[in-house]
Amino acid sequence: MHLGADEPVEAGRLMPVRMLNEFTYCPRLFYLEWVQGEFADNEFTVEGRFAHRRVDARSGTMPAPEEPAPFEVRSVALSSAQLGLSAKIDLVEGEGGAVSPVDYKRGKPPPDGPHEPERVQLCAYGLLLREHAYLCERGVIYFAEAKARVEVVFDEALRSRTLELLAQAKETAARGVLPPPLQASPKCQGCSLHGICLPDEVNHLAREVGEASEPLRRLVPARDDAQPLYVQEQGARVGLDGELLEVRSRERVQIGKARLFELSQLVLLGNVQVSAHTIRELCGRGIPICWMSFGGWLSGFADGLGHNNVELRRVQFRAAEDATASLTLARRFVRNKIANCRTLLRRNHPDAPESTLREMSMLIDATESASGLPELLGIEGNAARLYFEAFPALIGGEGQERLGFDFTTRSRRPPKDPVNALLSFGYSLLVKDIAVAARAVGFDPFLGFYHQPRYGRPALALDLMEEFRPIIADSVVLSLINTGGVTGADFVRSSLGVAMKPEARKRFMRAYERRLEEEVTHPVFGYRISYRRVLEVQCRLLARHLLGEIDAFPEFRTR
Repeated sequence: MHLGADEPVEAGRLMPVRMLNEFTYCPRLFYLEWVQGEFADNEFTVEGRFAHRRVDARSGTMPAPEEPAPFEVRSVALSSAQLGLSAKIDLVEGEGGAVSPVDYKRGKPPPDGPHEPERVQLCAYGLLLREHAYLCERGVIYFAEAKARVEVVFDEALRSRTLELLAQAKETAARGVLPPPLQASPKCQGCSLHGICLPDEVNHLAREVGEASEPLRRLVPARDDAQPLYVQEQGARVGLDGELLEVRSRERVQIGKARLFELSQLVLLGNVQVSAHTIRELCGRGIPICWMSFGGWLSGFADGLGHNNVELRRVQFRAAEDATASLTLARRFVRNKIANCRTLLRRNHPDAPESTLREMSMLIDATESASGLPELLGIEGNAARLYFEAFPALIGGEGQERLGFDFTTRSRRPPKDPVNALLSFGYSLLVKDIAVAARAVGFDPFLGFYHQPRYGRPALALDLMEEFRPIIADSVVLSLINTGGVTGADFVRSSLGVAMKPEARKRFMRAYERRLEEEVTHPVFGYRISYRRVLEVQCRLLARHLLGEIDAFPEFRTR
């Protein structure tokens, strides 16, 4: 399914010279960064910024082109409407009326000399200087680790190649179609965007049935080292002290802290204050702030300007308006949810009823022939009834006794017993995390395909969480109950329903985060990856599907 190509870059927009470097290295990388606005750090980009720390500080101004005296000017900004390029050159050296751009790079010089992307980038700097009437016949690449200067001559062949690649890059951007990923290229392993590009995964899913394939490399990091910070102390205040996020109680006593570079998101439950300075800093770093009610209902986000991949949102909106496309995706969401629920029963039920498993299998098959969303809702409802009828048997006798309540059926808003309170809170945390992942990819989490738009409801996140309800949220609930992580004393009961006490909620959040950090063998790609990474990968694969790179959205089914 392809519901429209990416929108082209507007005419007249100047391309940074570093984007020409990216295009020469990999056209797909160029498109992801320049057209779709993607970016991610890795050890090489961080090391590269460190190598540039001195030349990034601007010093002096460029003398006139005919200036004969020697000079050095750092961080020189140039642009040319004729070339369609802009640049900030690390260093420009001049002597005797001629100038040479100097580009700082991390590492050591390659044995065979600088690679083509670096030579093309340097030559583009030379073309810009020539455009501004400077005599420029050569440049220098400075390799910071070796402290070595390598001269590059701007001969006719290099200038022609640079202009040829520049024309190709402009054409690629104007075409508005994401180039295909490289095939088993070693370039992917050093690329900071491999977890966004998903080259091996996309190539694997795009192959015809029976077509030979290369083994999949796990380019996506297995886990995310950054962690969320939850704050549920009522009246607490979150502020900044340098690179440290501090949480202080109403009495101004520090009750928590986190280093910013280790923070993936800030989650505030209930009446928790956060300073304007903290909001601005987290938004600037792309660290989302999630506001939730004390009971776990998602209230809102703050993540700065958000992702600027407007092309993806346009395709998402077109797909949501297409009844056939929406139904195709909805069938997949429901089918995978039922399949994973059935697997959880089969694995954990002491004596799983064959009739229940058989009926759930029939309902899985029935999703394929559902003629519309109402029929699909009926199929999902029947499967949920079968699942929750068998669910009490997954709770051991000791677990039921500790809670002091018998779970009989699913109830919510408000939950009527401790098990339902645990389930509801687990689903709230899960939808929050998928909404955050969807926003990071570039989606609008409030426009779905199965769940229909409704004010304040993150419909797309609810769609994507369906297949993960049993294997993440339900699994955490069962683990806590059966291991004694919660007891009946951890709940507040009233005529309106049942709610968790703060300490129980804290234990639940710890158990939930441990579950997200668990590694699982991906059923489609075969490598091990944490559940937290799986959520992000599924969001990115949905984007690849909507943009037409893969025919079907891949399911995540446990075996």
